[in-house]
Amino acid sequence: MAANILLIEDDPQIGRLVATHLRELGYAIDWIVDGCAGPTRFDDGAFDLVILDLMLPSLDGLEICRRIRRANRLTLVLMLTAKADKRDVVLGLEVGADDYLTKPFHSAELAARVQALLRRAGSGNMQANTENESILHRGNLTIDSAKHRVTVQGRALALTAKEFDLLLLFCRQPGRIYNRTELLNAVWGPEFTGYDHTVNTHINRLRNKIEIDATKPRFIRTVWGVGYRFADLDELATVED
Repeated sequence: MAANILLIEDDPQIGRLVATHLRELGYAIDWIVDGCAGPTRFDDGAFDLVILDLMLPSLDGLEICRRIRRANRLTLVLMLTAKADKRDVVLGLEVGADDYLTKPFHSAELAARVQALLRRAGSGNMQANTENESILHRGNLTIDSAKHRVTVQGRALALTAKEFDLLLLFCRQPGRIYNRTELLNAVWGPEFTGYDHTVNTHINRLRNKIEIDATKPRFIRTVWGVGYRFADLDELATVED
């Protein structure tokens, strides 16, 4: 079944090119130019991916992304930005975007990024459904991969699709150290060509959601000069709830 994509882009030339190219690839595209109408259209439809321009005249892409994340944590968001400033990229990722693409871009690059996001989301769901150990307990953290649900001390957390995939990867192999390249390959796919700060941003967002004090993380530990690891089970056993 073709993925449903919501495109929010006010530039008629870019919007027409993106919509036409993705439709040729078999995707169902709903294209709107008014940022203010974006959240309403999102609420009215069932979309697998939102392609969202950062700079919109009425309601900017950052605020739209925030509203999408408040309404639905699993729908993928690919943000388009004409700005090459890394601060804009980081800000987009921090408010919940799964990936970004800087204008100008080639149609082939856009298609590859869209296909990679949707493929990783599909393979992640399949893996969750076939994993023998569908419920993982790590200290006071519980991950139900079949239901795509995470709780801390019984409190449900709202994680994006990529945040969930990243946390599940860590939790399945506590103690293992991953560098950024390994995390990008495992969660975003080897074809990902974006900014490697994507990993840092997603880990910071995860820490803010699962840790009591994100500045002193108990679960996701930094191994300076190497990468990140999830706490060993014996380390978590000594942690008080």
